[in-house]
Amino acid sequence: MKYAFSLLFAFFIISISSAQVPPATDQRHYDIVSAVSADRIEQDIKRLVSFGTRHTLSDTTSKKRGIGAARRWIKSEFDNISKDCKSCLEVSFMRDIVKGDPETRIKKDVEIVNVVAIQRGSKYPNRYVIMSGDIDSRVTDVMNAKSDAPGANDNASGMAGVIEAARVLSKYQFESSIIYVGLSGEEQGLFGGKIMAEYAKAHDWDIIGVLNNDMIGNIQGINQVIDNRSFRIFSEPTPVTEDERTRTMRRYYGGEVDGVSRQLARYIDRMTNTYMPEMKPMMIYRLDRFGRGGHHKPFNDAGFPGVRIMETNENYTWQHQDVRTEDGVAYGDVIEHVNFPYAAKLTAVNAITLAGLAWAPPAPDNVEIAGAVQASTSLRWEKTDDESLAGYKIYWRETTEAQWQYSKFVGDVSEYLLENVVIDNYFFGVAAVAKDGNESVVVFPGGVYRRE
Repeated sequence: MKYAFSLLFAFFIISISSAQVPPATDQRHYDIVSAVSADRIEQDIKRLVSFGTRHTLSDTTSKKRGIGAARRWIKSEFDNISKDCKSCLEVSFMRDIVKGDPETRIKKDVEIVNVVAIQRGSKYPNRYVIMSGDIDSRVTDVMNAKSDAPGANDNASGMAGVIEAARVLSKYQFESSIIYVGLSGEEQGLFGGKIMAEYAKAHDWDIIGVLNNDMIGNIQGINQVIDNRSFRIFSEPTPVTEDERTRTMRRYYGGEVDGVSRQLARYIDRMTNTYMPEMKPMMIYRLDRFGRGGHHKPFNDAGFPGVRIMETNENYTWQHQDVRTEDGVAYGDVIEHVNFPYAAKLTAVNAITLAGLAWAPPAPDNVEIAGAVQASTSLRWEKTDDESLAGYKIYWRETTEAQWQYSKFVGDVSEYLLENVVIDNYFFGVAAVAKDGNESVVVFPGGVYRRE
């Protein structure tokens, strides 16, 4: 009888302890993946292509052709989504004048107009995660605003993905704000992103991530590879805005590939592997493709975490080309080259990432590490006052590994000792975990301390 009671007591203690550990998955993410529609994305891409050209310098007054008609249609779609969710989106145009410069792709003053839809968070309204797509398109001559530039993949696919993500996620409520945005002026010099990043800095936005979607619909590469499973995540290693002291500390403490954008990329990779294991994310340790740029760069320039999500295999005969056939080769970014189910998959990757970050508690502040010349490693941080918080998870990995290999949920504490884990051999980080299992991005230690 005494033995049976001891077993029952032990089982009770184990059950209580297990209940304190948040679940490994959140069923809502599987539902989000299932809700993304390839058919709706196809219709949106066709509608964007129907405007003939969306060149930044194209017609702004026509109801049927040019970037003006395209951006008004995008706004109307956001308005319709908001109507369906009882005004859950704040929809607006974000406008600014870019001064003309003969040395740039904007020769005379041009109004650049972004289309913005904000799904305001219930608890952290000034804390944002952003999904962006580009509105504009181009042909071979980047200054040609007259010729047809369908831009089906580059970048009607990304813009359609943003609209579809808004449709799906508007069915849910989040603690942090989500922004769905169509950015203009990308082909002429990333102007839409610059305008929005400057606005965010001026209004003290707390941006925890920018997911720039630029070409998410092509599966057939110039290299003859056909692949509908993998995709690329481009991210900078460390912020360009960091000071000299931080760079000096990194020589001694490490972190060359652990900046905020790289942690965001790892977060996308983890969410994909957890909820969409059929997809194979490829983390690219580079700002963008070799020598090229995208609309996440202006946000990175302002110090915000941002990445580019896109197809793995580009086809350059279908990109930035006049629509034509030459020597039996069909050139041009036309609708026939877009794979809509693939675009839906990458849209779902974005949607679960947005949702995970918007449901998660704020990441821990002021993460510090200790353990030099010791057998064990300890970390400490500032706790978050949030009733949805279950506690914190410590991650670590070998210094040559790209992804976090090991983790331990340590509960609602502000300091923890990893016994017999030597600091010299690993990199470390800390994430906040909600009671429903959603996590913040991992925060790499920004300082050191001496443990008593």
